[in-house]
Amino acid sequence: MPHNETRSPTILSRIVRRIIIWIYAWKGWKIEGSLPKSIKKFVIAGAPHTSNWDFVFFAGATHKEQVQPNFMGKHTLFQGMMRNFMFDMGGIPIDRTKKANAVEQVAEVFAQREELALVIACEGTRSSDGKWKSGFYNIAQAAGVPIVPAFADNDTMTIGFGPPMIPSGNYAEDLLKLAQWFRSKIPDLERYKVLEAQAKALIAEQIAGNVAKSGAKNT
Repeated sequence: MPHNETRSPTILSRIVRRIIIWIYAWKGWKIEGSLPKSIKKFVIAGAPHTSNWDFVFFAGATHKEQVQPNFMGKHTLFQGMMRNFMFDMGGIPIDRTKKANAVEQVAEVFAQREELALVIACEGTRSSDGKWKSGFYNIAQAAGVPIVPAFADNDTMTIGFGPPMIPSGNYAEDLLKLAQWFRSKIPDLERYKVLEAQAKALIAEQIAGNVAKSGAKNT
């Protein structure tokens, strides 16, 4: 729920949460690693995103870790009868009509709260070829919070959490570090191979750009 509200969670949200926890336990998913206990605010960078069930299993795993997961949603979903339910489930409304962009809006929410674990599907949509969007990184950097990588392995029914990483400001190099961690967990997953190739291509572009600048200065 919104950080400034003290009302009790809605009946619907309590029912849905119990169903999610039951499904997670019934399916027999397990957890590898853990979410940070000493860090109260962070971005969970989750991949791959291949099914609508991803949210259920991540919600179940974060419940086991005693962490309330949060997610971003269109502000129009937080209206009328759905308002309280969406907040109770951890939703953060994003208003695309505002002057402040999504990164700025979420960074402001991070600044307002004492605890916030924001789950982001870094590929954007399930139809992605595996390339990541930079929004998760920009949000973590703007909010001054670490990134916690997380994977879901449907074959072994495992949700895994990695060590927190503070954004260095070099997106390409940080993306490669994340890609290498993900590939260490599921080496043959095609989406992780695409992610690693994406990071290496960005680094190559940086190197080429630096060489070009250096050459221009020397002429």
